[in-house]
Amino acid sequence: MRHEIVMSGFGGQGVLLMGQILAYAGMLEEKNVSWIPSYGPEMRGGTANCSVIITDGATGSPMVEHPTAAVVLNLPSLDKFEGSVQPDGVLIVNSSLIDKAVKRQDIKTYRVPVNDIATELGNLKMANMVALGALIAATDAVDMEVLFKAFAKKFASKPQVIEANKVAINRGYEFVKNSIG
Repeated sequence: MRHEIVMSGFGGQGVLLMGQILAYAGMLEEKNVSWIPSYGPEMRGGTANCSVIITDGATGSPMVEHPTAAVVLNLPSLDKFEGSVQPDGVLIVNSSLIDKAVKRQDIKTYRVPVNDIATELGNLKMANMVALGALIAATDAVDMEVLFKAFAKKFASKPQVIEANKVAINRGYEFVKNSIG
């Protein structure tokens, strides 16, 4: 098993946090992981992306050139990463902000209204967790319970945010699972 994942969006959308939690969950499953953040000098509002590798074997280079999955939260991210996803890979598209059609027919695309779902749940800041749940549903990169455990450990000092974000993760997961079949 080897997952090479790219997550991308505007700074401030929680892209790097998504990657951290996913990598931490992989560690809790005793997998080999890497997490590499990348962001423009603008920070909030600029571009941000990260790559995560979760594997049973050696991670090798932490750089991800052809991801098995990508999460794109804005249009520039779709434009940048759609072409790099491996054939038969997964692309999670934030349909709340991206109305452009995906050109590739050789990948599995899930259009998930992550911003709309987060707003419906009462906090737009949870859009990243909706997207993370969608990614897990589409890839099974880590076990959901382990993902929840990773989130709870990351936010141990803020227990008030754990339950609401667990709901957001579940909503993204359910959205994709319901669209699969």
